[in-house]
Amino acid sequence: MLPLFLQALSWFSRVCGFETISAFPKGHAYARTHWSPAYFDIASDLKPDQIERALCAAIANTPSIFAHIANPTPRMQRELLSVIEARMRRSCGDPTDLLVLLANAYRSPHTQDALPGMRRAIEAGDGNSAALRDFLSSMPAAFDIIEALP
Repeated sequence: MLPLFLQALSWFSRVCGFETISAFPKGHAYARTHWSPAYFDIASDLKPDQIERALCAAIANTPSIFAHIANPTPRMQRELLSVIEARMRRSCGDPTDLLVLLANAYRSPHTQDALPGMRRAIEAGDGNSAALRDFLSSMPAAFDIIEALP
């Protein structure tokens, strides 16, 4: 009787959003994406789009938290790219630490490209942040990446 009660309590807790999750639901397009629940408090009752928005908001507020996401979605990567671009535009800090985080995300073959050719640029530069910076500065203005000195 007790195992049945505990199973029902676990189901109720998950449905009500009392538990936190660390990955998208099975069968989702980004099911390989997972994050550390110690850094992200994502309720289990959120829909996948809401989960991704919450993770993107966390990245926008604290970009270094990107390090705790495995196989980030292209949308999460673009969020980090917008922070990098803002740093480069405002000259308010060196974005090298964030470029390294982005390059590290591409160590996994399951990370999808946020921009066409990004994986090739990272692999050609051997994970070097300068190679990634050169790639981003050569992108057309449509991607909102500007040219900046290293």
